[in-house]
Amino acid sequence: MGIMGKIRGAGVRRGAVLSVAGLVAAPAIVLGTGTAAEAASCTAAKGPYQKQVEKWLKRTADGRQSVADCTAIRSFQVAKGITPAIGYAGPVTWRTMKTITAQQAAGKTPNKAKKCPTNKGRIACVDLTRQLSWIQDGSKLKFGPVPVRTGRNGAETRTGATKIYWRNIDHWSTLYDVRMPYAQFFDGGQAFHSVTKTMYNNPGSAGCVNMRPADAKSYWNLLRNGDDVFVYGRKPGT
Repeated sequence: MGIMGKIRGAGVRRGAVLSVAGLVAAPAIVLGTGTAAEAASCTAAKGPYQKQVEKWLKRTADGRQSVADCTAIRSFQVAKGITPAIGYAGPVTWRTMKTITAQQAAGKTPNKAKKCPTNKGRIACVDLTRQLSWIQDGSKLKFGPVPVRTGRNGAETRTGATKIYWRNIDHWSTLYDVRMPYAQFFDGGQAFHSVTKTMYNNPGSAGCVNMRPADAKSYWNLLRNGDDVFVYGRKPGT
């Protein structure tokens, strides 16, 4: 496969990869109340982050797993695309909650710490630590910040200063056999592009910066070939 084939092949892998991290020490038992379907998908096991997760969900933080606790945790997991969604208060779930808290704290000043350059004009910033991206012009925020889904452990989104060099509004990855709408490549085979899964779906992309469809479209309309991109930080869990 030539260079262009390799470029087209980079993106996200098909399907969700199950995270075993959230199942550490979880016994294979289920809660015995509720419907059979609910019981079959909800664990009675207390997770290592039980109190923290309960508190984040604004539940009584007693550190004990209950039917109601499991249902609330599982609802969060389903909504955020965390697998397996069995209501276990494990490291993936707690890590996701902390990331969401950091994203909310960013507000409209995501570059308050000045980690993304303000002397390059129009630039797309990607903060791997907070899983956030935004576009700024100098120090003026132009769009975002918005949540993103970056490379998983072993396939991390590379850090550093690059530029957008190739764009394809309806790109098809021949390597992963999947659409990558609004693809804007900035580092080898790594690109901004749209996906239909949630931004918190574990364990992450194959290196690309995944975006919600509306956000990826806005990036497409705001950026051009030659525009700067700056990636910094480290994705939680990598």
